[in-house]
Amino acid sequence: MALAARAITEREQAYRSAPQNIEAEQALLGAILVNNEAFYRVSDFLDPNHFFEPVHRRIYQVAGELIRANKIANPVTIKTFLPADLAIGDITLNQYLARLAAEATTIINAEDYGRSVYDLALRRALIGIGEDMVNVAYDAPVEMSPKEQIEEAEKRLYEVAEKGQFDSGFQSFDVALVTAIDMASAAYKRDGHLSGLATGLTDMDRQMGGLQASDLIILAGRPGMGKSALATNMGFNIARAWRGEVQPDGTTKTANGGIVGFFSLEMSSEQLATRIIAEQSGVPSSDIRRGRINEDQFAAIVAAAREMNRIPFYLDQTGGLTIGQLSARARRLKRQRGLDLLIIDYIQLLQGSSKKSDNRVQEVTEITNQLKALAKELNVPILALSQLSRQVENRDDKRPQLSDLRESGSIEQDADVVMFVYREEYYLKNKEPKPGTIEYETWQNEMSQVHGVAEVIIGKQRHGPTGTVRLWFEDRLTRFSNLAHEDHLPAGYGS
Repeated sequence: MALAARAITEREQAYRSAPQNIEAEQALLGAILVNNEAFYRVSDFLDPNHFFEPVHRRIYQVAGELIRANKIANPVTIKTFLPADLAIGDITLNQYLARLAAEATTIINAEDYGRSVYDLALRRALIGIGEDMVNVAYDAPVEMSPKEQIEEAEKRLYEVAEKGQFDSGFQSFDVALVTAIDMASAAYKRDGHLSGLATGLTDMDRQMGGLQASDLIILAGRPGMGKSALATNMGFNIARAWRGEVQPDGTTKTANGGIVGFFSLEMSSEQLATRIIAEQSGVPSSDIRRGRINEDQFAAIVAAAREMNRIPFYLDQTGGLTIGQLSARARRLKRQRGLDLLIIDYIQLLQGSSKKSDNRVQEVTEITNQLKALAKELNVPILALSQLSRQVENRDDKRPQLSDLRESGSIEQDADVVMFVYREEYYLKNKEPKPGTIEYETWQNEMSQVHGVAEVIIGKQRHGPTGTVRLWFEDRLTRFSNLAHEDHLPAGYGS
């Protein structure tokens, strides 16, 4: 009996028809043929391929072309653009168009019918993705690994999930005004009253207006400048300030701060966690690793660890990721946990694709193009770190320039913001002359002026001015913070 029941179930599943609602399609088309204004209520999200019935796809497409050309679309005008021998069952095309118009409902219901047609099309798309996954898994090409199949399926699923989410086309100015006021209201409620994410570094936020959604932000510097530390500081500050508000539909929307995803392609999660604990507790990471701490320092470490445990800061320490794998993981994080900022440390450790490329510049071009596309797709800022070429070291003034970006062409072109980290103290420290000489006194004076000072040079910014922002840098904690102005100096400054 069990085998027979199972056989019946399998036969039913084999003959299941795809989700559809022919009556909703007919009602919508009838409303459009009677009153062409109905078309504009659905045209922003509904395409011809969303219709299940092929004849309906053709009718909707021709009707749309006529209406967009400022012509009337009705049973009389539309039939001349359709095949004369087209028949639907046992009735002719002319009869079918007349019946659609005669049985049409009011325009008020047009959008509801359109949404029904659209939702059913999404369900059919999901079925198609599932069937493709099964077929490819059964008979996968030799060069396609299971991981690549998962990434492709995730990408297609994300496209289905996001498609049609945002309205397109023209909107009335009052809608634009409401949107602008909502953005201003949200900025007023956020820390620092910024339109973007506040990094907690006041002068930099003031110069940039925060980190803007859909921007690709490049943070570059030579080794030892502290670019990883600066990115970590910014990410932690944003995650620590996160506050969510529950929406009427039960979802949680970010009201302040942000949910941060950090791809650490160079450091392990343990190294990164130790660095953040050192920054937040004030205990040098070298002392933490060697166990040279007292009771008060241990209490500070525990308090910092507890705070880290509660904030929405997510790490991925996988090395050797391709840009496709990184994109898939970022989409998954946004879908499962939410995402407001993505940090990548660093671009040169990413691979362009699963196939090795001999041309590294071309590979980096692919990476930056896809990072910019990912920032727009996820609607979050992406902060990507980058190395600088060695030519910086050959100049007397070692402040970086846009031309110093390694494999620079595409990085500079695709980025919305390019920032450089520079610390004069790092270079001056290596030029220490012999004590007791006049040169040594001059060197000491110069060191006192640049001690603890870091420069963030904004070399490119689409939304605002370029310029230099000065920050306070504590070398033993690898911590960046606001540089006090004039007489309001941090403890230990100049010591």
